[in-house]
Amino acid sequence: MSELDHRPMNNAVLFTILVLAALFRLHDVQQPLVDAFSWREASTAMMADNFYLRSWNIFFPEVSWTGPDPSYQGRELQVISYITALLYAVFGWDETLGRLVAIAFGVWGVFALHRLIARIWDTAHAHAGAFLLAIMPGAVMIDRSFLPDPAMLALVTTGAWAYVVYLQSDRLPVLVAAGLLTTIGVLAKLPGIAVVVPMTYATFAILSGRGTLNLKRLLPILPVALIAGAMILGYYRWAHYLGTNYPPYHVAGSGYLWSDGFSKFLDESFYIPATWTIASNWLFTLPVVVLTGIALLTAPPEPKAARTAETIPGRAPWFFHLWFLGAAIVYVFAAREIKTNPWNFHIFNVAMAALAGRGLILLIGIGRERSLRVRALRLAAIAAVIVVGGTLPGLSLMKKPYADHGERLGTKLSELSRPGDLVITATPTIGDPVAIYYSRRRGWVFPPGGGETEWSMLMEDDDAIAALEDLRARKATWFGITKNARDMQRRKLIEYNSGLIAHLDKTAERVVDDDTMLIYRLARPAESRLALKRSRPRFEEAQP
Repeated sequence: MSELDHRPMNNAVLFTILVLAALFRLHDVQQPLVDAFSWREASTAMMADNFYLRSWNIFFPEVSWTGPDPSYQGRELQVISYITALLYAVFGWDETLGRLVAIAFGVWGVFALHRLIARIWDTAHAHAGAFLLAIMPGAVMIDRSFLPDPAMLALVTTGAWAYVVYLQSDRLPVLVAAGLLTTIGVLAKLPGIAVVVPMTYATFAILSGRGTLNLKRLLPILPVALIAGAMILGYYRWAHYLGTNYPPYHVAGSGYLWSDGFSKFLDESFYIPATWTIASNWLFTLPVVVLTGIALLTAPPEPKAARTAETIPGRAPWFFHLWFLGAAIVYVFAAREIKTNPWNFHIFNVAMAALAGRGLILLIGIGRERSLRVRALRLAAIAAVIVVGGTLPGLSLMKKPYADHGERLGTKLSELSRPGDLVITATPTIGDPVAIYYSRRRGWVFPPGGGETEWSMLMEDDDAIAALEDLRARKATWFGITKNARDMQRRKLIEYNSGLIAHLDKTAERVVDDDTMLIYRLARPAESRLALKRSRPRFEEAQP
């Protein structure tokens, strides 16, 4: 691939890759938050709304699905939602802005990976790795979603790149920048902590390669690392405090090794079967997995193989293998959480793209054929297999509007209700707050969520009616239900909770009943009791 070691051509190739990355991520950018990540996107979007409408304090992220009171939650530093809120202040409310912010971070991440691989290996591998990250379906899907993960990956990748530059050049301002970028990246989403493993390896590999591994060279790094660690630990201690001391007493994330227990993880085989399904169906897909496997079975490229190797002192050839190891360590400790919320796999995408890019280079260069034309044809054929066999089917699966009935319900509630009205919603996936988000009101998911309760499962009728009456007493005005609302056991609300529906018909006004939804206007508690009393036959009239 030495034909690519020319600066004008390299710049043109990089520009083309970035354009490709942007085009894949911008497709369907105006899709409402109804895709496979709807639940988490709606919560992230709510936090942006509440920064914009209620408080600009970034340390108090707030959702809108636990009632009218402040609903602070223990979460990661809200980088994407806060930037989106700032854009709302300039351009007005539009959830598409959240997707655009995420996409900007995603394209930035592709660029940062290119520069990092060029520093670690060479330019040809940089092109290949960045190309894979640009088109991998999981990376594309997560990068175009209103989620915190695109910021995390872009920032920690840029931080790693800057750190490698520092190790190779001794420029202290670059070290400070690396520390700041990496810290913000880990604060943006905790799985970013995996980057510490390859960065630690790079420290010893590059300094040893330069013959400068000594205490004097390590001293500038130590205070930056300690400050970064203190900031990360301090923020997440605050997030835990916020989530455990303020209603609704919710800290994001569950399913960790220390909470579930090693035996449960072992019984579930560390959720590897479910993870393989995710990886093969849409996150990486089989073509990328095969390319990565080829790279793992071979040694990384030797510096002497690159024409530009002598211009960059010190290399860390196993850097991306160690990145994969760091991500795997995070997975071991949080397997159920990551499997349940698969956008957390985003930290794997850098290692997968770099290693798959290495596999791509090996396949292109196999045999004795040196013709650029032949290699270009091989590249085109392999790229076509990746896109047609992996990227397009994977994106089609994940972009499917699973929550579109919830979005319609929320839009209808927005039309019917008045500012200040409180709504209750049950959407296609029980617990998903997407309908509350599109209602532009505050309210509750049903069953009510927050704290340690399991709100993705339906209640028995008696408990559901009691929960409804409690929310009515707290001045809930509307109750909207999509007719396809199901819980995690696939039980349909309108069938499983037929008693609740009958109770609503007796104590509330059915305002909407169409193919997709039921909407009730809730009477005040005293009025509902009177309506319920009138609906019951008198005892004496019921006697034979």
